[in-house]
Amino acid sequence: MDISPEPPAPPLKTAKPASRIGDRIFLGLSRGSGVLLLVIMAAIAAFLTVRAASAISKDHGNFLTTFEWHANDTTPVFGIAVLAFGTVVSSLIAMLIAVPVAIGIALFITHYAPRKLAAPLSYVIDLLAAVPSIVYGLWGALFLVPHLTGLYTWLNDWFGWTGVLSYNGGAARSLLTIGILLAIMILPIVTSVSREVFRQVPRIHEEAALALGATRWEVIRMSVLPFGRSGVISASMLGLGRALGETMAVATVLSPSFLISKSLLDPGGGTFAQNIASSFKESGDMGKDALIASGLVLFVLTLLVNGAARLIIARRKEYTA
Repeated sequence: MDISPEPPAPPLKTAKPASRIGDRIFLGLSRGSGVLLLVIMAAIAAFLTVRAASAISKDHGNFLTTFEWHANDTTPVFGIAVLAFGTVVSSLIAMLIAVPVAIGIALFITHYAPRKLAAPLSYVIDLLAAVPSIVYGLWGALFLVPHLTGLYTWLNDWFGWTGVLSYNGGAARSLLTIGILLAIMILPIVTSVSREVFRQVPRIHEEAALALGATRWEVIRMSVLPFGRSGVISASMLGLGRALGETMAVATVLSPSFLISKSLLDPGGGTFAQNIASSFKESGDMGKDALIASGLVLFVLTLLVNGAARLIIARRKEYTA
């Protein structure tokens, strides 16, 4: 009897990568989209740089340290010191207020709220992101500013000795008000992204912690928050990007002035986006070039913020596990 082994079956023929027309088209479109994005970014940077260099070369002040903005004068003098200070401070205030609140809301929706409450609450939070900036600005000017006087007075009574929270009366059109308004505006973005990240936590991790006797807060602290750190950082950077570039809401509420006050409650200050929006229409060629120069600084600042966020995530191995 013949007991020789049967010959092996021939291997199945598989298509080589990108051998089909559809695969090649998709690969080409994907690469083209990535290259097109880089070209657009380079074109924007080149345009801003050329126009900014023309303006800065004619500036009779120090572009980085001057506390004035007279770009349309015969002898132009302008600088971004006040604008940079106002942009950074108001955005940091917004982040300090919005990020902890957003994380708390996201944890409540994903781990505490019953399903019947979590679904409509998520919908309302997402709906806030669709509200136009000018609506936030009108609400801030007509409602928020008048109702912050009592808070400002309380802060002055208890913390006015610091100088940073001293209040001398007047309308509450200050950097702190702008920070509170920006915090409300970026809250939906940070909450939505953080919520979706927390929902991706492996269920087995939470069940293992509960099986070991952990409380719900210990499960969140040991399993949910470590897993979602990279997502929370990304959400925070998205919110910071909007806070840095917000225009109409800030222009509607803030009382612009080219002075840096020690107190966050004093009216005045300015941001890059607010100054561009309020000054562009009445500016001449030189004034527009000066505004474009300030826009270049905001462009670079935004790139640095996002680059720093990517660097933080890349340096922490547990974020990319």
